[in-house]
Order: sequence, then C-alpha cells, then structure tokens
Amino acid sequence: MRSVRMTTAQALVHYLARQHSERDGRRQRLIEGVWAIFGHGNVAGLGQALEEYGDELGLPTYRPQNEQAMVHAAAAFAKHRNRLSTFACASSIGPGATNMLTGAAGATINRLPVLLLPSDYFASRVPDPVLQQLEHPGEHDASVNDAFRPVSRFFTRVSRPEQLMSALPAAMAALTDPARAGAVTLSLPEDVQAEAYSWPGALFEERVWSVRRPPPSEEQLAEVTALLTRAERPLIVAGGGVIYGGASAALAALAERFKIPVVESQAGKGALPWDHPQNLGPVGANGGEAANRAAREADVVLAVGTRLGDFVSASRTAFAHPGVRLAILNVDPDDARKFDAIPLVADARVGLERLLGALNETGYRGTSDDLRARIEASRAAWHEQVDALRAPRGDEVLAQSELIGAVNDAVGGHATVVCAAGSMPGDLLKLWRPADDKAYHVEYGYSCMGYEIAAGVGVQLADRARRVVVMVGDGSYLMMNSEVVTAVAEGLDLTIVVVDNFAFGSIRGLQRSVGSPSFNNERRRRDSGSGRTDGEPLAVDFAAHAAAMGAIAHRCSNLTQLHEALAEAGERGGVHVLAVEVGLEPVVPNFGGWWEVPVAEVSRQVRVQEARRAYETARKRQVLVYGAGPEEDA
Repeated sequence: MRSVRMTTAQALVHYLARQHSERDGRRQRLIEGVWAIFGHGNVAGLGQALEEYGDELGLPTYRPQNEQAMVHAAAAFAKHRNRLSTFACASSIGPGATNMLTGAAGATINRLPVLLLPSDYFASRVPDPVLQQLEHPGEHDASVNDAFRPVSRFFTRVSRPEQLMSALPAAMAALTDPARAGAVTLSLPEDVQAEAYSWPGALFEERVWSVRRPPPSEEQLAEVTALLTRAERPLIVAGGGVIYGGASAALAALAERFKIPVVESQAGKGALPWDHPQNLGPVGANGGEAANRAAREADVVLAVGTRLGDFVSASRTAFAHPGVRLAILNVDPDDARKFDAIPLVADARVGLERLLGALNETGYRGTSDDLRARIEASRAAWHEQVDALRAPRGDEVLAQSELIGAVNDAVGGHATVVCAAGSMPGDLLKLWRPADDKAYHVEYGYSCMGYEIAAGVGVQLADRARRVVVMVGDGSYLMMNSEVVTAVAEGLDLTIVVVDNFAFGSIRGLQRSVGSPSFNNERRRRDSGSGRTDGEPLAVDFAAHAAAMGAIAHRCSNLTQLHEALAEAGERGGVHVLAVEVGLEPVVPNFGGWWEVPVAEVSRQVRVQEARRAYETARKRQVLVYGAGPEEDA
C-alpha cells in the first residue's frame, strides 16, 4: 500500500478536505473550512498545515476574533445547512481551548454538529509543565481539555500520530449521525501535531458519509396510529427536527389531510409558514393564545423532532387535558421516550410519511367539523392579536414589539432573523412571521448571550443569497460584538439591529415577577450614596462603537429612521449596525404560558411572599405522569 509521510496536522487537513455527506442523493462537503486562532500550541502544527495545504485542498481558513464565537458561527452554519455540513474550529492550548467550551455546550444541547480541534500539552511530557498547562496533584495526565468531555458527543485525545486513523472515522461518524449530533472534539497535543508519520494512502481517499433516514418499526407505528385514531382533539408539536429532516412538506401533508392543528417550538418555528391554515403559532411558556389553548385541550399530542424542553411544555403545564397521552416522533431514541410518551423512533420525514399512510389505511377522517371551526376562529383571533402588537404605537420611545414588526415588514418573510437570549426570543417567537423554514434562526436550547452576531456570520456563509438580520440586545452585544470585525473582513452582507433598553431586560422582568425590585440588571453607574449599581443610566454609543470596527452605523430613534436604515442596508450591502433605543415597557403579554422559576420560600419582602404563594399555586398544575387520568384525593 502506498504511504505518504506527513505530520499529524498535515494528515488531518488532507483527510478533512476529502470528507463529504450525502442525503437523498445530494452530496456536499462535510467540513466547509476551518475557523482558527493560532497560538504557540498550534501555529507550528495545524497553522503550518493549513497555510501549506489549505488553499490547495479547497479547505479555507477563517480568522475569528474569539474562540467561543467561532464555535457559534460553525453551529449556526450547520443549523442553516440542516446539519449536513459544518466547520472545524481550531484553537491553541489553555484559554484558547477553554474559550470554546461555551460554544461546545451550545452545539451539543442544540444537537448541531461542529468539529473542535483544541490543542493540548506535550504528549511526551518532557517540557513539563509547559505554558498554560494545568497541573493536577492526583492526575498527571489531566488537562483543561478534559472539560470538553461532558459537553461533547464524542471526545478523544490523539496522543500518538497513528491514533488519528481510528479517531477520524469515529469523529466523522458522530458528526453525520442525526441522533448523535453535537460537538465532536479531537484533543491534539502540540508536539503530536508536528510529528511526522508514514500514513497509508487509502486514508486520504474521497469518503462519502451517508446520513441515514431510519424508518419507524411497524410495532411503534401501529401503536401511534391507533392512538391518533382514538383522539378527539389531536395536536402536533413541530420541533427543529422537522426542519433538519427536511420534513416540512410531510408535516403539511399530514396536518392538511386530517386538519390537525400544529403548534411550534423555538427550533420548529418556520416548519410551516406563519399563515398556513393549520399553524396555530408558538406553544408553551412563550406561546401564543391560540396554541396554548389548543395544548390545554388536546387529548393526544404528537411531538415531532423536539426535545420538549421546559419552555415548550411550560414546565409540564401546557398539556393539561385529563388523561392526555403523548407520542414522540424523534430520530433519537432517548428523546422519543421522554414524558412517558409512546415512542416513534424514526427520521422525521420518513416517520410522518409512514404515519400518513397508516392513518389513511385505517380510514381515519381526521378532526371533527366543530373542532376545525374552533381552530380556524382561534387562529384568526391570534393573528389579530399579533397585528395589534406589531402595529406602530406613535409613542416617543419605540416598543420592542413594534420594532420587531417594523423590521419583519421591511426585510420580508424570507430574510433570516437571528437571535438567542433575553426577552427578544420570546417576542420573536410570537411576533416574527417567517415564510419558509430557514427564515427563523433563534438559539434557545442554551439561550447563550453572545451567540447572535457570530451566528449571523455563520448563516451568511451558509447562504450568501439570503438576507440575514441579527436582532441583539444591548447586554448581549456588549458581551460579544467582536465578530462585527470578522463580518467586515469577510465582505458579508449583514444587518445587525442593536436593541438598546439600558438593561438586561429579560432578567429584569423575571426578577420583578418573582417579587424583587430591579437590582443589578440595568446599565447604570454605581451610586455613591447607596453603593449599589442604581445610579444614573450609563449611555453607550453603539453606533460609534460599530463604526470603529468598520461597520456602517446608523442611529435610529424613530420608525422613520429605522425604515431608512433598513432600506439602505438592503440596497447598499455590507455590514450595517442599527442602534435603536427601545423602552422597557410595554412588554409583550403572556398568553397563558408558565415557566417554573423557584421563588424564595422565606423573605421579609411582601411582594416576594405574594410571588411565592402564586408559585406554589402554579406548581399544582404540573402534570407529573401523562396518561394517568385525573388524580383523586385519597
């Protein structure tokens, strides 16, 4: 067998450049490129290999400003590409590596494949300790990179060059397994990266990884079919798996055939267009009135491609019908068995198609005429509520709701909106109107502040023809704004709307809802009298800051200026940052959703005492066991 003598890093680069994924006959590069920040731990290893071979192999290198941000960009790219393609992210040892941990956790929690290549201390241990090495008194081989183990779907340390030959196929298998998607970490000691080895030529042949679409078992399909045919008020919850699996058409076909209402999670928003006749909008803690009413009344819930996190389930209060049964269609067997559900372990598209066929064979006619009329009336009423919330208010200070409506109207339903943390995701979930399944991109599995701008970069790289609008709060912008520089350097077209309400508005609202006054959540100077951070508001010139990073900056204090800035951004292209002052009030109301946040059991504050009593009352509505029927007093 022909052998090729290269360093471990060079072999890694050659291997990654020849990996592809394929689903439904469509082939694409599995690793589109490498995000890299070089330091002493990788500049002579991966850095040298990428400089010598990257362009030749068609594996471009991108330079971010922060290691956490590059993982967010890679995850967002993978999300927009339906998990079929991603980036590798390479860091030096020490802080460069640990900076990636937050991004790794977000990718794994959100089931998004990213390949992480953190450098590690010398495998030889001759220079010991080296700069940035962790010294553990009881484990001589411990490394800060061991912190990647709990936040990775797959982790290995390549301590010898020949170990790469087994590590790489295992890593690619994990990246392309829809049930195991998440961060995949190869820890690379700095000396091993530069060490040469005679590699078998077969290692560098083109490889295509088939992304499977597992069908459901006949037994599980029969059980879920029987459950749905007995339902009087069925409901479908659409999760992100519908979009990743390319199952939107299959979902629409099932919902339309039997007139079953569909409600959305954060990741599933856009699976059906906002104006689809079966789409009742978002459900759960941040849900809308129509969806939450349907959830309360449903006797059978089919959850498709969702983890059923506590926001979707409203901390187990959303599905409140006595004896309600859940069926979960999910490619991940563990997710399919949550909530005492009847599992349907399958690819979302294949599972929905098989379910449609099975229901047709039974002669199932779908929901009653009465329920269909009620659903339509509820849907119409919900759209009227959204219209009212999005409408211009004519006040001096913009409300967040009217800002969202104005931006959505200006950029249209096919532009991709990107957001992550704070109050904005909940408001976007209710108010943004996406026209396709890639027009809504909100990270809410990890709710990670700092995701937004980096994610916007990732989405733009995934789809250069689509307009991308980042909605980011002032607090999140201040945490991680550095990728504005990256977007400018890459020549991207990116519109960034900085919503400045002088506060961590979401947590301030949550703080007040549990009885506490606003404390340490507003952007204020420290007061010399009280000693607290409750002094004068601290103004930040976000437009000047963005301009200093090379963006085209706009100050918008009213809707006219906002419309003009959005129009210019669309016509001119480039990176535009719109700094918009928004009031903390009014807030978008809650529509029957609840989220469990414990309230102090003991307090001298009357409002906290009242909030505790309300909390204890709300907990009584939680459903602990589904399908058990109403409880009776002993």
